[in-house]
Amino acid sequence: VDREREIEAFVPQEYWALGARLARPGADGVGPAPFQAALHSHLGSRQRLEVSNGATASAIAADLRAASYRVLDVRHRDSQRQPPPPFITSTIQQEAWRKLRYSAKRTMALAQQLYEGVALGAEGPVGLITYMRTDSVHVAAAAKQEARDYIRQRFGADYLPPHPRTHTQKAKGAQEAHEAIRPTSMLREPAALKDFLTADQLRLYELVWKRMLASQMAVAVIATTTVDVAAAGTPSAQGYLLRASGSTVKFPGFIALYTEGRDEAGEEEGQPPLPDLAPAEPLRLLEVLSEQKFTQPPPRYTEATLVKALEENGIGRPSTYAPTVATIQDRDYVRKEEGRLMPSGLGKLVSDLLTKHFADIMDLGFTATMEEDLDEIAQGKRPWAPVVQEFYQPFARDLKEAEKSLSHAALGEAEPVCECTGSPKCKHVGPCGKPMTLKESRWKSKFWGCTGYPDCRSTKSLRLQEAKAALEEPTDQVCEKCGKPMVIKTGRYGRFLACTGYPDCKNTKPIVVGTGVKCPKDGGELLQRKSRKGKTFYSCSNYPQCDFSLGARPLPQPCPHCGSLRIAFRRGGARCTVCNKPSRVAAKREEPEAVGAA
Repeated sequence: VDREREIEAFVPQEYWALGARLARPGADGVGPAPFQAALHSHLGSRQRLEVSNGATASAIAADLRAASYRVLDVRHRDSQRQPPPPFITSTIQQEAWRKLRYSAKRTMALAQQLYEGVALGAEGPVGLITYMRTDSVHVAAAAKQEARDYIRQRFGADYLPPHPRTHTQKAKGAQEAHEAIRPTSMLREPAALKDFLTADQLRLYELVWKRMLASQMAVAVIATTTVDVAAAGTPSAQGYLLRASGSTVKFPGFIALYTEGRDEAGEEEGQPPLPDLAPAEPLRLLEVLSEQKFTQPPPRYTEATLVKALEENGIGRPSTYAPTVATIQDRDYVRKEEGRLMPSGLGKLVSDLLTKHFADIMDLGFTATMEEDLDEIAQGKRPWAPVVQEFYQPFARDLKEAEKSLSHAALGEAEPVCECTGSPKCKHVGPCGKPMTLKESRWKSKFWGCTGYPDCRSTKSLRLQEAKAALEEPTDQVCEKCGKPMVIKTGRYGRFLACTGYPDCKNTKPIVVGTGVKCPKDGGELLQRKSRKGKTFYSCSNYPQCDFSLGARPLPQPCPHCGSLRIAFRRGGARCTVCNKPSRVAAKREEPEAVGAA
């Protein structure tokens, strides 16, 4: 909810990205290996040049078109990229989401199966990984040596560091009671287990196996080249400095086997190598690059980044990450939209009410501090009674104050009154017409009771679901049966459209999202829908007359080879496209412009 409020309050700022596409002039006037250089600053100035409006951008672009270019400086450096440590609970959940799109709950269920054991033919049941609820990156010496022997045999001695690697844990409040998550034997290669594991089990095991092996491999050496280019002789007599960077893998090391996934697109992506250039070398302008951009708000959490935030803030333990992420979705506090977690109206309501009445508990540091206190109690450093007393006395006071107003606020009622519905419990033949008010049972639970008691014994339960009625989302759609507006409600199978004329009109419809892609069967539009189990699929708008459906996202650009429909999917964490025609089965990497258009 806090992140959503940041996004709502964010004000985009305009800026312009300027640069030039350059090449070395050849004998025939065409230079090989063109490259791009971005505008950095004025010549002779160290201050970065910020362009915040179109007029300034147009003036600089005109200067760059008329300028002459030469190489000012060339710098080379080698950098080392260290391998990541073996998995712990939080990182396996993050990486399984990034690369396999497994939820935290699904990841832990699969890891539990691999830990408990899988029957490997005549060998019988075998536990394939170590305990999967851990916050320690410690690995047994025997396991390290087995990994080093495997690396030496498969990759060669160059891929081995001089000594076994020892990783340290930076997680707040880590207890380090278990080893890291690793295969029980590095000799059990994923390919050898293909016949014994399900597809999901095999993917997760391969991730664990590669991560453990990579953690004991040599560093990767990346050669980076930075080129400064001078643009002089402009109409305004103002010179500009442009900068280009490129990198190549000098020695792959661990990335020959494994590369860690990224939370956001564009993070730590490699830059294409630059041509061999020398200082004072002239360059030829091919094109001036100018693009208007706007600053972006902080992204909504994914399951991976939410687990990462829980770990960084010391909230919870390895065993609680997956249940936490699952619970907020199961209770409809949060919905998953295109892989991002978005708070629902109910989630915002609950968060705001709890923050208002229990500010101390809703503080981000409360859980982490409580964990530390409980750890000290467990270690015998503090007596438990004062810790509980320090928490409970202000909590009991806040709870008593909240009870007076939470029930009314949750229902959005100014007064605790509603009309009696004349239920079967009412002694009158018809509705008694008297108002209902909040009452308390002998078990201290709240409920609605008719003020006509004992003549009218009509009651109504007070449940959080009633708060959802106040959170119905209005739409611009009109019920085709009665003409009344429709709203978005939430049921046991998720969100749906319902008529506001209920109970007189019980018309409901699923929420569908258009894709702009035509159905290859009858030309209708392919719509994004959700199954009862929450899975996204795409089907024709003319259903049930047309039964065409897809489990993958259709793309507006047809196949360049046969003109058939193309679909997008993920393979090993990478976004790919493939022609939907059965005879065309070769997949390729999805191009950035295709992703943006879709």
